[in-house]
Amino acid sequence: MAEPEKVTPISAATPAADPFSHKLPANLEAEAAFLGAVLIDNRVIEELQVPVRPEHFFEPLHQRIYERVLALINRNATASPVTLRPYFEADEALKELGGTSYLAQLTANGAGLLAPRELAQQIYDLALLRELVSVGRDLVEGALDTSEDTSPMERIALAEADLFRVAEGAATGREAATFREAAVQAIRMAEAAMNSGGGLSGKTTGLETIDRKTSGLHKSDLVILAGRPGMGKTSLATNIAFNCAEKHLEWQSEGGDFNYGAPVAFFSLEMSADQLATRILAEQAEISSEALRSGKLSREDFQKLSFASQRLAELPLYIDDTPALTIAALRTRARRMKRRHDIGLIIVDYLQLLQGSGRANDNRVNEISEISRGLKTLAKELQVPVIALSQLSRAVEQREDKRPQLSDLRESGSIEQDADMVWFIYRSDYYHLLVKPDTPDASSPPDVQEKYRAWEEKFEALVGKATLIVAKQRHGSTGNVPLHFQSDITKFTSPNFKDYSDYGFE
Repeated sequence: MAEPEKVTPISAATPAADPFSHKLPANLEAEAAFLGAVLIDNRVIEELQVPVRPEHFFEPLHQRIYERVLALINRNATASPVTLRPYFEADEALKELGGTSYLAQLTANGAGLLAPRELAQQIYDLALLRELVSVGRDLVEGALDTSEDTSPMERIALAEADLFRVAEGAATGREAATFREAAVQAIRMAEAAMNSGGGLSGKTTGLETIDRKTSGLHKSDLVILAGRPGMGKTSLATNIAFNCAEKHLEWQSEGGDFNYGAPVAFFSLEMSADQLATRILAEQAEISSEALRSGKLSREDFQKLSFASQRLAELPLYIDDTPALTIAALRTRARRMKRRHDIGLIIVDYLQLLQGSGRANDNRVNEISEISRGLKTLAKELQVPVIALSQLSRAVEQREDKRPQLSDLRESGSIEQDADMVWFIYRSDYYHLLVKPDTPDASSPPDVQEKYRAWEEKFEALVGKATLIVAKQRHGSTGNVPLHFQSDITKFTSPNFKDYSDYGFE
């Protein structure tokens, strides 16, 4: 009689294999074939659809070979087994494969020339998969860490940041830039400024006086736009958002070497999306927001509104009005917008309405410091300028001179420290209106009438004039920038050059 089949208890079963114990995805034959194709015809590199870099190769020797190939090509020299030989005669890894004859073996079979793009794509894709394995390993190890100092939401944010880098093609993380690479970027910025005719090397604000002072909004910059309530911070921010997004549309339709616009992400923590859209519609149609909300529109106004709405329909401006966002959640949403819409400018209205991670132990100064650092990190991570609106302390109102100063930044000195630029919006007519005397009549004494007349003359000289105070600029000078402000439609514009002298701006 046959013995019954033995059944292994579950408790004694062999444990499941470690998912990270498998070999990392790689294809050494594809790497060798691609290198052979490049060595036969250096022009192969110019036709690639993916940015293959040395670190995308799995085999360290292949990394070194490709790195030397790129160096020779960048010097306008020919990369071939003969020109590579002096650099690898002492290479120990190459000696194990037969010495420098391995370089010739790479070109012996020209099969790589039949499909160099496909080989490059496979090398690139496998490098991304290896990085994804690394991210997954870190995610598992982090999730298994149950110490009190570990926040699950922070782990999720870090994991999403890592996945974003993989999705963006940073297969081995961000490498240190050589001086050559940094210098090339600097030359490109200078070329953009020269070709713009107005010194513009970054994204435009659409306001010539600001662009002239700052050279535009640059990648990785954190710009703080601050002011007391009523100064027009949100109005200026929406003007810049519209102008930058519209310039991007123009570039898409007309082309050109440089794109001075960009799709814009506007995080509105104070106003709802429809309120913000109403304001932008009013600005561009040049209709009073009050008339738009109340419906008191003439036929001409409605036609202007219809025309403005058509212009705005295709505008790459994305509004997120989620309230009470944490800095971690904002960064997560910004990454998604960058991935989906290729965002080139982020605006946050406003900084003090963001929340920290909750680790500041009810210390608001520490929380604001965490938020400002998070915004600067976001600008560097996504390589886009970030404009964050900020409130000012009431100390401004207690001084005779109402012009804001850096010390007025509310709740934290770290805002000034983290910012690349600090802008203050200031309008003299706003404060002059607050001291308006009673309107006299025919029976009023002469001194009362004279006081009112003097006030009125000064107000007429001030009305519509605004000043953007550039209180800090890492890459340039500080100073005052003149602007015009149309209070009825909350719209900022640049004054004509002939008017600059009235502002003391040269």
